[in-house]
Amino acid sequence: MNKKRLTDFFALNSSMLSMLGLVIMVGMGQYMGDKFLPLYLIALGGSAISVGALNGMQNLLGALYSFPGGYLSDKIGYKKSLIFFTLFSMIGYAIVIILPAWQYVLIGAIFFIAWSAIAMPAIMSLISDAVPKNKRVMGVSMHSLVRRVPMALGPLIGGILIDLYGITKGIRISFIIAMALAIVSIFIFNAFIKDSGKKSAPVKIMAMLKNLKGNLGILLISDIFVRFCEQIPYAFVVVWVVEKNGLDAFQFGILTMIEMLTAMIIYVPVAYLADRHAKKPFVVITFGFFTLFPLILLFSRSFELLIVAFVIRGLKEFGEPTRKSLIMDLSPEGQKAGTFGTYYLVRDGIVSIVAFLSAFLWIISPAVNFLTAFTFGLIGTLIFLIFGKGYQKAS
Repeated sequence: MNKKRLTDFFALNSSMLSMLGLVIMVGMGQYMGDKFLPLYLIALGGSAISVGALNGMQNLLGALYSFPGGYLSDKIGYKKSLIFFTLFSMIGYAIVIILPAWQYVLIGAIFFIAWSAIAMPAIMSLISDAVPKNKRVMGVSMHSLVRRVPMALGPLIGGILIDLYGITKGIRISFIIAMALAIVSIFIFNAFIKDSGKKSAPVKIMAMLKNLKGNLGILLISDIFVRFCEQIPYAFVVVWVVEKNGLDAFQFGILTMIEMLTAMIIYVPVAYLADRHAKKPFVVITFGFFTLFPLILLFSRSFELLIVAFVIRGLKEFGEPTRKSLIMDLSPEGQKAGTFGTYYLVRDGIVSIVAFLSAFLWIISPAVNFLTAFTFGLIGTLIFLIFGKGYQKAS
C-alpha cells in the first residue's frame, strides 16, 4: 500500500494531522493531572461531596459548553474556535498552579475540565468537512484513537510525578507542564491547520432542539441512560483503586494505560467495518461494555482483576466513533456542529444531575454506587437494542 493509499485509508490530510497534533499536546498536559483530581481534592481537605461536585461539574459544564462550542464553530470556523478553547483552558491551569486549595481547584476546573466537550463540535465539524462522507467513521476513529495516546501516557506520567513528589506537589507540576504544552500546541495548530472558510449561519437553540428527533432522538435517550452508568462511578474509580484497594498512583496509571491501549487497538478495524455495514450492532456492543464495567469493577480488588476490569473499560470504546459519526450523519447539512453541540447539551445536562448525586451513592457504599450504575446501563442498552434502527453505511 503506497503512501497516498495509506493516508486515504486512514482519512488523513493536513487538516486532520494538525487537529490530531493539537489533541495530543493539549490532552497530554490535561490528563497528567485530570485523572488524579479526586485524590488532589481529598489531599487538600475536600470530602466525598467535593469529588461528587467535580464529577457533576464535568458533566454540567460539558453540557453547557457543547452548545456554545458548536455555535462558535459554525460562526467563526473551527480553527479560531479551537485556538480560543485552548486559551480558555489555560486560565484554569493557572488557577490550580497558583492557588492550591480545593475550592480553587473546583474554580479552575470550570475552565479546563470540559475542554473536550467545548472543542468536540469544532473537531467533528473539521472531520465532517475534511474527509469524505464514506470515511467519517474512520476520521472520527482516528481522532478517538489519537486522543487515547495522552489519555494512556498522561496518567502514567502523572502517577510517577505523584509517587516522586507527593499528591499536591506532583499534580501542580503536572499542570505547569500542561500549560507549557498548551502554548506550544496553539503555535503548531495555527501554523498548519487549513480551515475551509465555510461557515454556517448559527441556528437558534430551539431550532436545533427540533433536530433531536426520530432516530437521533432514540440514540440520545439510550445514550443518556448509558452515561448515567458511566458517570455514577466515574470520579470514584481512582478512589476505589488507590484508597479502597491499596494500589499506588503509578499502578493506577498502568491500569489507565491498559484501558487506552485496548481502545486504540480496536478503533481502526471497527471503523473499517462500521463504514461498510449497518451501524446499530456496533453501538449496541459498546453500550454493553459500558454496562459491564461497574459490575466487574465491584468484584475487582486485586491488581490482576483490575486489569480485566480496565480492559472491559477500554472495550467500551468499541462503537463510540460509530455513535459520534451517527450524530453527524443524522444532523442537517449546514447545522452539524450546532446539532452535535445541542445533542451534548441535552445529554450531559441531564447526566450532570445524576453525576452530582453520585457522591451520596458512594457514601452509602461503593456497591450501591456500582450496582446503580449497572442498572442504568442495562436500561439504556435495551432501549437502543429494541428501538434503535439498523442504520446503514453512508453512501
